[in-house]
Amino acid sequence: MGVTPSRTTAARGANVALAGHALLLVLSGIAFATFLAPPSPAWLTTPANQRVAALMFTFGGQTTVVLGALAGILHATSRLGWRQAALIFVAAFTISLTAELAGTTTGYPFGPYSYTTQLGYLVGGRVPFNIPTSWFFMLYASLAICGRILVVNDSAITKWRWAIVAAFVLTAWDVSMDPAMVSTTHWLWHLPTANGATLVQRVFLSNLFYGMPLTNWLGWLLTGCIVARVMLAIVPPSRWAADVSPSRLPLVLYAVNGIFPILICAGRGMWYAVAFGTIAMAIPLMLAVRARASHGVGFRVNRVMPAALERT
Repeated sequence: MGVTPSRTTAARGANVALAGHALLLVLSGIAFATFLAPPSPAWLTTPANQRVAALMFTFGGQTTVVLGALAGILHATSRLGWRQAALIFVAAFTISLTAELAGTTTGYPFGPYSYTTQLGYLVGGRVPFNIPTSWFFMLYASLAICGRILVVNDSAITKWRWAIVAAFVLTAWDVSMDPAMVSTTHWLWHLPTANGATLVQRVFLSNLFYGMPLTNWLGWLLTGCIVARVMLAIVPPSRWAADVSPSRLPLVLYAVNGIFPILICAGRGMWYAVAFGTIAMAIPLMLAVRARASHGVGFRVNRVMPAALERT
């Protein structure tokens, strides 16, 4: 595939956006882990500093996520072309937003929760616009990891296998992210009390992990699998493995997004979230890096027609 000037420009833009995204993630993580963690220091309570803090809360998170999305979209444009980049973004955004709106309205598939205004504009008064945006770029990175560690062909079975693995890679991010965001009141869980809960509610809707119920991870796996499968219908595994996975940018994008919640959890003494979150995200990253080192420039791309595979 030839590299056109427009794709070169997109690749450079992706690197710039990633650098800004990473810088803001690290700075925000340090801030939440230190002076934004309770109790607030005296200097932060002055009117001038409170105005600065309010400004940071209003625009900091939104800017960070938008830069992450730009890194993913521009990188996809440089590797896949703008049409397919736009299609996978729209698909991921629309499906994940639908799931989040259903979750905040009915409690399915994640459990009973709601967002505060700390993450910016709420779509439909319920879901911050940057939530489905982050679903896109983290699944983009997760599928790029799949292209390094999984056997590649374009059969329906392989696409579902990739979608399932991508959902687990994505959900690994939430091991530390959810405790961090709950502790900083970016979103809230509304779990039933122990006395009035049924057996099913006690199993699936109890405080399993720093305020988070089991249904949350199940919802992430289900939604992540569906979104990933649709993205794979647009861009098949062979293209992910050949055009996206060889790049380091998706790996860096995935890794730096683990820094922010892990720093917050460390600052609040949530050491199980730090340990398990680090391990959960390190496993796919290490496998991806090791696969790259083992296979060199090429990847295991088996371009067999799907129909032929399904007959065997």
